[in-house]
This record gives sequence, structure tokens and C-alpha cells, in this order.
Amino acid sequence: MAERVRVREIDDDEGRRLLRIIRRGTGSVVTWRRAQIVLLSAQGMPVAKIAAVTFTSADRVRDVVHNFNADGFDSLYPKYKGGRPKTFTLPERREIKKIAKSKPAEHGLPFSTWSLAKLADFLVAEGVVDDISHEGLRVLLREEGVSFQRLKTWKTSRDPDYAAKKARVEHLYAIADSEVIPEEDEPDIVFCLDEFGPLNLQPHPGWQWAERGGRHKDPDREPRPRRRATYTRPHGVRHLFAAYDLAKDKLYGHIKHRKNRTKFLEFCRYLRSLYPPEMRIAIVLDNFSPHLTTKRDTRVGDWAEANNVELAYTPTNSSWLNRIEAQFTALRYFALNGTDHDSHKEQGSMIRRYMIWRNKHAADERLRDIVTRANVA
Repeated sequence: MAERVRVREIDDDEGRRLLRIIRRGTGSVVTWRRAQIVLLSAQGMPVAKIAAVTFTSADRVRDVVHNFNADGFDSLYPKYKGGRPKTFTLPERREIKKIAKSKPAEHGLPFSTWSLAKLADFLVAEGVVDDISHEGLRVLLREEGVSFQRLKTWKTSRDPDYAAKKARVEHLYAIADSEVIPEEDEPDIVFCLDEFGPLNLQPHPGWQWAERGGRHKDPDREPRPRRRATYTRPHGVRHLFAAYDLAKDKLYGHIKHRKNRTKFLEFCRYLRSLYPPEMRIAIVLDNFSPHLTTKRDTRVGDWAEANNVELAYTPTNSSWLNRIEAQFTALRYFALNGTDHDSHKEQGSMIRRYMIWRNKHAADERLRDIVTRANVA
């Protein structure tokens, strides 16, 4: 049996960084798609399934995973070639980058951060380069992907059961992907559940195709549509309860006025009704308070036990393990970006129609071929 290709073990900080790239959807399409492939691999999805979900080839998925294992996040960003030859040699550029990313105190210097002037003087004094201007140093660092950034905080999961929860979620994914045969008491069906929102009635930024140039060049040209800049939101918010069926590759969702334990259980009952009672199902979800069983409110645990349901919680601060997160990116892009709905009914209808379309075309081979040809990743 061929060795299974999978991304290396990633920590919570890397998982959240991948999720930010996918959620924002800004910047290069190449970066967005590569990050999606890496995150799905980190969630335990096999190569063939990733290729189907991302509309690309299995060989491309393997290349992205291998590159990430070797070069980390640098491999997500395309490096286009061209232009005149580099002024400095590759070993010099690597040494400059290494020193720039280090702290001056590590070299016995009495300051805590580099300026371009101090860094250039140090590189010349140490014999790394014969000479380098401040502007040349700035350009070189930018080409090497190094910028002057504010220091940020980071946090790791303090969940005492982190390893056990992560292993259980990955095992459920392996069952859904038919990589392991479920035992007698294990679930046959796996859902990934999360809430999306809040859904406001406001103009959402977006993109569209439009003619180049402005009306000052051609007075008869139709003006480009714009979104309102001044608006109010007196109609409250709504919340989307969504679940992703891994076996059927289908997305389900209900829009609710509230996001509480009662509405959560209503949606869970709907998911339970999709399969016969004798079939055991598992629901992967995060540690949002309405999902939990407490001493004062045991409804969630009681319902799960009475209805042959396993609730598999991701570790705290590790929501990136939930496979439904990648589905929300497409939902936001195709159903909300660039819209300005007048009512929650209209907005909810748009979301439901998108989900119906998405489920209908999930296995459309002709659509997959079109997307594969347009794939730039």
C-alpha cells in the first residue's frame, strides 16, 4: 500500500493562521487555494478527497503538501520569476534575511530592534556584503518576504484533553473518508456543525466585472454600481446554524432569530431526522456555550444520549479542526459579498438558494472540469 501523503503536524497558531487566510479570501487566489489544501490535509482529509473538494488534481495536492512540509508558509505564496539578475548571491541573501529576522541583542548590540541604517552598517561590518544602501536593503528584504511588523501576542490551547479531542475528531474524519472501518459502537455518519453570523442587513463589500475607465472618458457609458455608504441597521440580526455532511458532501442550514441552546437543539433534531434512528451519528463542533452540557442545563447531553448521537468537541482555541469552516468562505463569497438586501427574508432566501445550488452541483463532473481548467493553484 502506498504511503499516505499528509501535511506535517501543525500547532494551533499555524492552524488559526491558515484559517485567517481562507476566511479573508483576499490577496492571491493561489495563496488562498494552497492554504485550503493544507488545512484540509491537516484535518485528516485524504488526497483524493481534497482534490475533489478543491477541484484540482491529486498530484497538485501532493505537491502543495510536500512544499508546505519543506518550506512552511513561504510555500503558500507564489514566487514569480523574471527581471534582471539578483544583485546579491543566494548565500548572501539568505544570510541578510537570517540576520534581519534575528534580534540585535543576539549579536551583542545594545538595542532591541533593527533599523535599516543599523542593519546595513552591521552587515558591512560583519563582512556579509561589501556595501549595501538603505533602499537596496529594504527592496531585498521585501523580495525575500520580510517586512517590518508589529509584535503580536499568541496563544495555545490550554485544553487538558487537547490530544484526546484532536485524535477523536481526526478518527471521525477517517471514518467519514472510509479510511477505517467503524466498529460496532462507533458512528456511521459524521456532521461538522457551527454557527455563521451574525447576519446584518447592510451593504456588503464585494467585486464585480465592469468596464475600464470612468464616465469622464465616455459620458454615455453606464456608471459602475456602488454600494451605500450611509445606512442603519434597525432590523436586528439573524444567525445561520449550518452542518456539513461529510459522507454526502452536503451543506445544511437553518436561519434562526437567536443563537442559544434551544435553537441549537432544534437544528440537531433536524440533523437527527435525516437518518434512521438506529444509525449512530457524530457531530463535530466547538466549545460554544450553547453546545455544552452544564450542571444547570443538561438538555444537550440528555438529548445526545437518548438519540444515539455522539458530540465530538474540538479542543479550545482549535476551531480550525472543524471542516465546515472552509465551506463558510465560499458561502460568504457567493451569497453575501456585494449584496444589499432589504430584508432578512430576502437575505435568508439568497443563502438557502446558494446552499441548494451548492449541494446540487457538488458532484457535477462537467462543472468540476470547468473549474479544473480555470484553476490557477
